Amino acid sequence: MALRLTLIAHGATIATRLAAFPRDEPLEDRAIRHAAALGRRLGRADRILTSPALRARQTADVLGLTAEIDDELRDCDFGRWTGLRLAELAVAEPDGLAAWLSDPDALVHGGESITAVVQRVAAWLDLQVAGAAERVIAVTHASVIRATVLHAIAAPASSFWRIDVAPLSRTEIVAQGGRWTLRSITPGAADSGAAP
Repeated sequence: MALRLTLIAHGATIATRLAAFPRDEPLEDRAIRHAAALGRRLGRADRILTSPALRARQTADVLGLTAEIDDELRDCDFGRWTGLRLAELAVAEPDGLAAWLSDPDALVHGGESITAVVQRVAAWLDLQVAGAAERVIAVTHASVIRATVLHAIAAPASSFWRIDVAPLSRTEIVAQGGRWTLRSITPGAADSGAAP
């Protein structure tokens, strides 16, 4: 029996618009309207999960999903960079930012490395295969979705930044015979902005 997992990137926040490392902030009003429209097209699921972050929980609510919180779907821990804009870091810590964007093992902000995120998500995906659900919907973050795609296509962590994940985009993977396959990526809202 195949497991179909649909990951939905949370809606845009002020951090998305400012290209900043997010705090635990709510969705912007425009994102709420976009999410409400998307919710009508999701279909049924055996299990619905969400990251514990406010922006993910709020997205699930607006989508009309009754979701259980799964801590493994949390965003990357950006450490002391939380709340800072990429433009600020490019001036204040250009070498650190360059290292973080080029080396998945770099831990310059004191939070979580890209490699650690990829490993966490891979372990979570392995647990989902062992479950009984046939269709799972998970509302989460761009970092988790990038890591999911890497795991599904067996790509290295160094490819993390080559995957663009827009707010409210949907990424679907399928597990059959113990192997994940990337099935589709559906773009999100066109005016959603950019974020780390």
